[in-house]
Amino acid sequence: MSVLNQASPSTALPDAAQALRPSACPGLLRIVGARDGGLCRIKLPGGELSAAQAQVIADVSEQHAAGVVELTNRANLQVRGVRSGHEAALIAALVDAGLGPMPTTCAANSSIELTAGEAVPSTARSVDSPHASSGLQRASAADDVRNIMISPAAGRDPFALFDTRPLCAELLTLLQTEAHFAALSPKFAMLLDGGERLARLDHPHDVWLAATQAEDGVRFVFGLAGCPPVVTNADADADADADADADADAFQHAKHPNSHGPAEHSGSNDTDGSAEHSRSNDTGAVAAVLPAQVTDLVRALLHTFLDLAAADATRMRHLLATHSIDALLQHAQAYVDFPLSRDTSLANWQRGMPADATLRLGAHAQRVVGMQHVGGQPPLGRLDAITLRGLATLSRQQGNGTLHLTPWQSVLLPDVAANAAPAVLAEMNTLGLACDPAQPLTRLIACAGSTGCVKSFADTKADALRLADRLPAGVDVHLSGCPRSCAAAHCAPYTLLAAAPGIYDLYRRDGQPDFGSCVAHQLTIEQAADMLDLLTRPAYPAHPARSPSDA
Repeated sequence: MSVLNQASPSTALPDAAQALRPSACPGLLRIVGARDGGLCRIKLPGGELSAAQAQVIADVSEQHAAGVVELTNRANLQVRGVRSGHEAALIAALVDAGLGPMPTTCAANSSIELTAGEAVPSTARSVDSPHASSGLQRASAADDVRNIMISPAAGRDPFALFDTRPLCAELLTLLQTEAHFAALSPKFAMLLDGGERLARLDHPHDVWLAATQAEDGVRFVFGLAGCPPVVTNADADADADADADADADAFQHAKHPNSHGPAEHSGSNDTDGSAEHSRSNDTGAVAAVLPAQVTDLVRALLHTFLDLAAADATRMRHLLATHSIDALLQHAQAYVDFPLSRDTSLANWQRGMPADATLRLGAHAQRVVGMQHVGGQPPLGRLDAITLRGLATLSRQQGNGTLHLTPWQSVLLPDVAANAAPAVLAEMNTLGLACDPAQPLTRLIACAGSTGCVKSFADTKADALRLADRLPAGVDVHLSGCPRSCAAAHCAPYTLLAAAPGIYDLYRRDGQPDFGSCVAHQLTIEQAADMLDLLTRPAYPAHPARSPSDA
């Protein structure tokens, strides 16, 4: 068993199904209602899932739910459609499979005494509340805070500077065993970047740490409320964007001649699958520490947040709105025995190794010669029980018996012999996964849509499948049923925001907050495909305005 999944199965919690937090993020011990039934989120350490655990999830999804398993954009899983009355049995099976928080945070059945219908409060900011003494509260809080993202190829990526897996395990232990951290929001999240080529760097995190090569060895640069800085090609694309804007204006005026500008849409939902598009509080690179100092640094930053943040503050950006970064570091200094202050020499620091998201698809070399990881993307991040069992079997037969979930809602099978990789790819294709970045389904994400969410204005899943048939090459699109943007934690290049069933407003990322600028209103999926084709053509001289029919 890997370093990230050493916890032995803990005692099942039959009363946990009663611990529902209204309007809170779903968790393993807290099943939240949705239009298609209950939603149970399973947080995976480092995104790793054993084949045996995958089998259990497949089984319970059929026995107690709708048989639908979703991959999230934080490399977790969630079971959809949990049937009423089946919550306790589903939770017990998952906890017994070792998918819950650390056993030391879970009390025995006899110590959990929660009356029927009693809910653990979602707004509690102190472990001194009456509920905090219960084993269920401790277990649920420990489950909530397991929010550390690492590369799905951590420890195997040949370009990595540091194997982050042991450090991730250490931080997960810290989060679950230090009682004060139970007061953290389930939305509070961290990134631990080892410098891999296969890495997701555009998800904002409350605390991020990135390995960098220094003169005396590897150090971890850190920042708050944002992402590791990376080189962009925005300047090089400016001229092409200007021509595309002219085309978009012509298309939009032809469709809506009385339109005078884009509608304003703002709002996000900071759950496991959510967007946090504004980076106004992003600190950039603040300072650097040795790998051996990372855990103490994180402990100090978390205590600082809980010491200083207002009772209703859930994210680091909220604290940075009222306190300077220097004030935070000065406060955190009391918790560590090494110097902690802003390093001005890092003001322009950027990650040295570019990331390549396409490495999640197909077969690619690992650090060990002759070994590869093989990846594929299920349609719109959803698996049925049969497919999940098939992947589990494939990982046993051709890999190391584990599946690695990715923050692109895809699956990676590590440690596949190079000569077996073609057969593994063929089997993944047979199971319905897209394994080539040229396939349109690898470039589309969509929220649950109106079939699973009461807030959605459209069936985004079905509409995304229709769009896939006409999606221009190389274009990435996010379909959101409402402004909350639960499917994307990053700023997608293009977003279709539902306005009515089958009708969307098209947004393009341009440095503006939220979805960016609205370039067209009230489009059908077919019109959206035409518009995307127009926007992504190579730059060419301006031309007369076009109507929707000839765009």
